[in-house]
Amino acid sequence: MINEWKIFFKSKNNIYKLILACLILVSLLAFLANFLNFIETRQGFAFKDILLSQFSPVDLSWLSFSLIYSCLVIGFVYLLKNPKILTQTLYIYSLIIIYRIIAMSILPLEAPATTIHLIDPLVEIFGTGQTLTKDLFFSGHTSFCFMFFLVVENKLLKYICLGMAISVAISVLAQHVHYSVDVFCAPFFTYSAFKLVKRILHFI
Repeated sequence: MINEWKIFFKSKNNIYKLILACLILVSLLAFLANFLNFIETRQGFAFKDILLSQFSPVDLSWLSFSLIYSCLVIGFVYLLKNPKILTQTLYIYSLIIIYRIIAMSILPLEAPATTIHLIDPLVEIFGTGQTLTKDLFFSGHTSFCFMFFLVVENKLLKYICLGMAISVAISVLAQHVHYSVDVFCAPFFTYSAFKLVKRILHFI
């Protein structure tokens, strides 16, 4: 791992890309926090989801966040050994955030009437953060896990991440946290960000 970073830091271009990626992501996360608070105060619209109407919601918050945090740990450990892929991933996640901000701006939604709020156990234990209900289109949790499936190159870890992404998608639907369209569209937006960032970085 240390050797990979030594090789990476020999290129000033790599250093600039990494620093810029970190600055962009931190800025976007700060903006996103304020944006999500804003959309919670905005009037949206709800609609009947044919898929969700077929079953009653089940609270799977602990399962969802166990999968999400497990995926984060697996991805983080892997990326620490691969600085180029780490840099690429920071840009991909930044673009996913931009996509979500634009999508939520264009499509204001109210949570499904039957939703059971998705509660982050760590937030409950260590903080008093607001429970968000309107950050719907598209599913950020599904995108997050699916992103690691795309960037991780180790086959075993790759498909573990895919399994987690699918499980998270099923969990948030089972809990009626998202409309089905929110979850189904998430992998397509994520794949678009993945391909676009790879293409741009290839020419920089």
